Amino acid sequence: MAEANSRELALYSAKIAEQSERYQDMVEEMKKVAVLANEQELSVEERNLLSVSYKNLVGSRRASWRILQSIEQSEQAKGNEKRVGMIKRYRAVVEGELDKICHEILDLLDKYLVPSASTTEAAVFYLKMKADYHRYLSEYKTDEAKAAAAELTLAAYKVAQEKADELPTTNPIRYTRFGAGARAWSGMHASF
Repeated sequence: MAEANSRELALYSAKIAEQSERYQDMVEEMKKVAVLANEQELSVEERNLLSVSYKNLVGSRRASWRILQSIEQSEQAKGNEKRVGMIKRYRAVVEGELDKICHEILDLLDKYLVPSASTTEAAVFYLKMKADYHRYLSEYKTDEAKAAAAELTLAAYKVAQEKADELPTTNPIRYTRFGAGARAWSGMHASF
């Protein structure tokens, strides 16, 4: 009973954190729920809260990274190496935060969420999420790390698509949760 109460409290806290746009707090609460997935699978609502928490947390950093990259290119074009160096250091901080967040959710997915998925719909949800976070890593990695992240992205999207094909053609998750994103990624992958 205490476990159910702690789960309910974590869910309520996550909802409050979401309403107040405190996504790091929301992530912390949803991690408490995710690690219990082997004992009790996440509900659709819980899956969505987990997804929203990480998506918002990583989304702001992805936007920051793109802005910093643009500023860096602008300063580089002006020949201002001192500013370029400063921006590179700051961008490295953002990349470190992205690494931590992405690896954290990927770890939760691999250890708890994908193994606990008892329905095809849940499995597709988690596998697509796994592919998305590998894709986020590939956005800023370079060389071999970029290629490795791209390979993991494509592999996860392929498995998710295969699972999605098991769903009835009328099931919206087959299209809205997965849909064209993976097919587009598959085409982009050739550029790596």
